[in-house]
Amino acid sequence: MSLGQHLRELRKRLFIAAGGLVAGMIIGFIISQPVIALLTEPIANIAASNGDNYTALNFNTVASGFDLRMRIAFSIGLIISAPVWLWQIWAFIMPGLTRKEVRYTIGFLSAAIPLFVGGLYVGWLIMPHMVEIMAMFVPSGRGVAQFYDYSTYYDFVFKLLLVVGISFITPVFLVALNLSGIMTGRTILKGWRVAIIVIVVFAATATPAADVTSMLLLAGILCVLYFAAALLSLLFDRRKAKRATVQP
Repeated sequence: MSLGQHLRELRKRLFIAAGGLVAGMIIGFIISQPVIALLTEPIANIAASNGDNYTALNFNTVASGFDLRMRIAFSIGLIISAPVWLWQIWAFIMPGLTRKEVRYTIGFLSAAIPLFVGGLYVGWLIMPHMVEIMAMFVPSGRGVAQFYDYSTYYDFVFKLLLVVGISFITPVFLVALNLSGIMTGRTILKGWRVAIIVIVVFAATATPAADVTSMLLLAGILCVLYFAAALLSLLFDRRKAKRATVQP
């Protein structure tokens, strides 16, 4: 294909991906109200435990409610339309890949997508505990109120889910580095002490200092994923070594 044909192909793929995103955003906007109810449930629990009306999600501008719904619609639309835009990306780059690269890419996506979804779920489980524990440090008494700005609160939840989701994919990148010949399984396993320190520091940063249970849960899952990636890399190295001895 010529450069012009590649550009036309790219434009067609982008239009299809954008159409899928718009359709997903429409669905996301429709279901945004129950999603907002789920997001604000920790705030409602804090208000109920305090027995007052001084804890709430604050909308401080005229268009705040619409802005929050659009943000949620975009996030949901991006997830719902993922099969569409992922396929468009794959269909555009696949003709330029070798059969081995295609096989590796399919394996990478097959492992990365479920792990990312699992990371989102773990982050969703951690989020309410983080909000409720951090609320315990707010001073109590007359003249003290806790209003959560809608934009800051949404960014906090979104970034938390995204960071935890991406952290679950890091073992897949380790295996990818092993398959590409950059790192051996033995090298990955030798760095287990440093890896555990990094994982614990990350878990402590991503969760509140007072929420030890959430920190241990996140750190434990990441440690299991790290050692699973190391063992899988060792198996791949052993298979490569066997192939090398069989070939003349």
